[in-house]
Amino acid sequence: MTAVIELRDIMKTYIMGDSVVHALDHVFVQIGRGEFTSIMGPSGSGKSTMMNILGCLDRPTSGEYYLDGKEIAGYDDDELAHTRNAKIGFVFQNFNLLPKLTAQANVALPLIYAGVDEEERMERAKKALEAVGLGERIEHKPTEMSGGQRQRVAIARALVNNPAIIMADEPTGNLDTKSSYEIMDIFKAMNASGKTVVMVTHEPDIAEQTKRILVMRDGKIVSDEWR
Repeated sequence: MTAVIELRDIMKTYIMGDSVVHALDHVFVQIGRGEFTSIMGPSGSGKSTMMNILGCLDRPTSGEYYLDGKEIAGYDDDELAHTRNAKIGFVFQNFNLLPKLTAQANVALPLIYAGVDEEERMERAKKALEAVGLGERIEHKPTEMSGGQRQRVAIARALVNNPAIIMADEPTGNLDTKSSYEIMDIFKAMNASGKTVVMVTHEPDIAEQTKRILVMRDGKIVSDEWR
């Protein structure tokens, strides 16, 4: 399987007062195209730092990051933003939706940055919402929806640019069990259609539904289990 993501000897270091904290400590990992990988670990294990670097939201202190074969650890902010917008869709625990906008307008937002005209933006947003089962709710605002529905809107927004990679940070963390499993079914369907999915979770029953589980502790990957 071709590696879409490869981290080589990645370090992320923070200075906290007099001490040096290694949030990521000599991390080596490859993630293949079309994999569905979850990252687990206790609080402070480095999983969120790992997600931020994988998602081009942050840069490592040292090491190499290859995304689709290109070394991007040294990219500047503009290059990282462009790479992020072109290749990666994000889903967050707290949805990150704008409360005053409709579901359709929220989903269309990434397409503004991509320079897509309004008519096409709205059409693509509508199709993305239909793909996650919210075709009837496109005019609803986030405040008029349940947690599970809001997360579906967030997933539709992540899909609207048709990215090759979906990064999900605790996407079921604020949901009840039934909604969590419905959201996981959507992620599985996205993965079955060929998308690479990387998910941070602290819930073992959610991780069990992915194809591969990476466990982190003290900034290191301590376990790599294929399902």
